[in-house]
Amino acid sequence: MTIREATAEDVPVIMELIHALAHYEKASHEVLATGEDIKHSLFTDHPTAFCHVADENGKVVGFALWFLNYSTWLGKPGIYLEDLFVLPEWRGKGFGKALMKKLAMIALERGYERFQWWVLDWNQPSIDFYKEIGAEAMDEWTVFRLSGKALQEFAKE
Repeated sequence: MTIREATAEDVPVIMELIHALAHYEKASHEVLATGEDIKHSLFTDHPTAFCHVADENGKVVGFALWFLNYSTWLGKPGIYLEDLFVLPEWRGKGFGKALMKKLAMIALERGYERFQWWVLDWNQPSIDFYKEIGAEAMDEWTVFRLSGKALQEFAKE
């Protein structure tokens, strides 16, 4: 097992994993990203996101896509994990844990104070996994989002 930074050559498999994740989360219809979008976000002079992949003998079997967030209370950045996904046939072999551990190590190496993410409330296997590695649920927080038409209308006001 190898956990490595993704390369531009990995974009097609990253797109496959994104679609597989969306299918798992019952949201296939919501994927609008293209390979060009992902390539532009990850592999430019000033990337807005980063990606690590789990590689087993040359086959990418999972990925973690993340970006930086910031805590004004701590005065330091942190890692926000946007997506973590391992192909179903490769689960239970430590790939997800290895991807998470790599991001935790990056956070510590760079002096970041937090590593956080969201999980769907029905995804009990993931919730159990996150609790097993020591993560805490932030149950007192409610997520809000402006997107699509609501974002456009609000911005016009």
